Amino acid sequence: MSASEKVKAQAEQLAGKTLRKAAHAMRDHTTEAKGAALETRGKAREAKERGKDTFKR
Repeated sequence: MSASEKVKAQAEQLAGKTLRKAAHAMRDHTTEAKGAALETRGKAREAKERGKDTFKR
């Protein structure tokens, strides 16, 4: 996994988690769902990069 892709994945996960938790505290369900989607996208990006690394070896 390249360092820049790893940072992007971690940043998306952190931003999504922060957005989701803040929206949950404000009881804003739409924004909470957007935060969860962003977090999931970060996890998917990380999984994709791990898969690429597995096949490189």
